[in-house]
Amino acid sequence: MTDATAPTGKPRRKAGARWRVPPLPGMILGLIAVWYLAVIPMNVQETLTAAERAGAEVSPPSAVERRDMGAWALVARNPGELGQSWSLDRPRLPSPHQVLVELYDSTIDEELNGRRGLLRSGSLSNRGLAHHALVTLNATFLGFLIGTGLGILLAIGIVHSRVMDMSVMPWAIVSQTIPIVALAPMIIVVLYSVGIQGLLPKAVISAYLSFFPVVVGMVKGLRSPDAMQMDLMRTYNAPTAAILWKLRLPASVPYLFASLKIAIAASLVGAIVGELPVQKGGLGARMLAGSYYGQTAQIWAALFVAAALAATLVWAIGAAERRTLRKMGMAA
Repeated sequence: MTDATAPTGKPRRKAGARWRVPPLPGMILGLIAVWYLAVIPMNVQETLTAAERAGAEVSPPSAVERRDMGAWALVARNPGELGQSWSLDRPRLPSPHQVLVELYDSTIDEELNGRRGLLRSGSLSNRGLAHHALVTLNATFLGFLIGTGLGILLAIGIVHSRVMDMSVMPWAIVSQTIPIVALAPMIIVVLYSVGIQGLLPKAVISAYLSFFPVVVGMVKGLRSPDAMQMDLMRTYNAPTAAILWKLRLPASVPYLFASLKIAIAASLVGAIVGELPVQKGGLGARMLAGSYYGQTAQIWAALFVAAALAATLVWAIGAAERRTLRKMGMAA
């Protein structure tokens, strides 16, 4: 037994070895530290104005002069007056703890203690983030289903028809160059003029963003069988439908799930963008209301909820992918 091995057979820690922070927690802690540091120059104008109103002497004393100075120059000239940078009521950049407080107030506290909360009214409060997240999810799921179905059908047509391949595919690519922020109000106005409103216009915008990755992935997947496999199916005199169901579609499953992960995130973005001009609930409307009233913590809280929803949806599709590929005998 060497000195490097303990009596239990486990390797000993070398002398002088240091404890290391795991990569993911270390990255999160680093981002939080940078965030706290960035709050100081971002909020320095408002902080010095509040300090001046409280009777403190700031440099320069004129608000006009401070407005024309750089943020870091103001920080350097007023190091003792920056304590309120992390606790302003309406900051340009809220501190991490302010966002956490807003998350708690808008989810747990609102539903437990709010007059319109789940505990008192029996339904989710329209002031809480849970209600707005559910509104966004409804549009996301509907748009995702529409976009996925449309994308699969277009991909099948493109693979089996050279005319569609030469005509539809270029238009599908060009359609993604149009900024969705400019297109969303147009879609909502046009649909509203024909009597379509509510959930469907937002779902259409979600479908617009989600169908393209499905088309591209499915075209690649449907064309993935090699020449020998296709020749074998033709040797058996298999019709086109049989080749599609028994060869092309099974081979395209891994490509489909890779596309679905992108499509579900794009669908969520589309739903949020579609809520901006409608302003009838949803995370997008919540962000817009926060920008109207200068409640940046509310905007950031909605952003974090949207990011958590996107991560959860992508994880769910990944879990379905592993389960499906395992049943098909493929490596997940």
